[in-house]
Amino acid sequence: MMTTRIEQAEAIVKKHMNWSFVGGLIPVPLVDVAAVTAVQVKMLSDLAKLYEVPFQANAAKAVVTALLGGILPSMLTGPLAGAGAKLIPVIGTTLGVITMPALSLGATCAVGRIFIKHFESGGTFLDLDVEKMRKHFQAEFQTGRTASKA
Repeated sequence: MMTTRIEQAEAIVKKHMNWSFVGGLIPVPLVDVAAVTAVQVKMLSDLAKLYEVPFQANAAKAVVTALLGGILPSMLTGPLAGAGAKLIPVIGTTLGVITMPALSLGATCAVGRIFIKHFESGGTFLDLDVEKMRKHFQAEFQTGRTASKA
């Protein structure tokens, strides 16, 4: 059976969601965030290859940062709390390791699905309208977080 490009793209996102979940388990603050960011950039590289869009690592990182930065205020009780909690010995590490994987998974899901939609419409890394995508990103983030609880 032949798979569609969207199915292939969703498979790429799912694989990287799993890796970002693992990255979120890293008990060292900032190292976990760096690992998840690396997974997301690799995912975008794989999606760009699938969609035959020139990959630009710096542009990809900038867009991911802008998307995540846009929902940061609503996430202060989530990913930042999870990453920051890891600074507190024993209890904080435990709390961080419990929350960060699900939040990392949700963020990776959202980033991937935003780019699938964008690439499907013929977009590139340079023409993504972050402001326009922010609301959609938040919805996808919640979808990804929900998926982590299943």
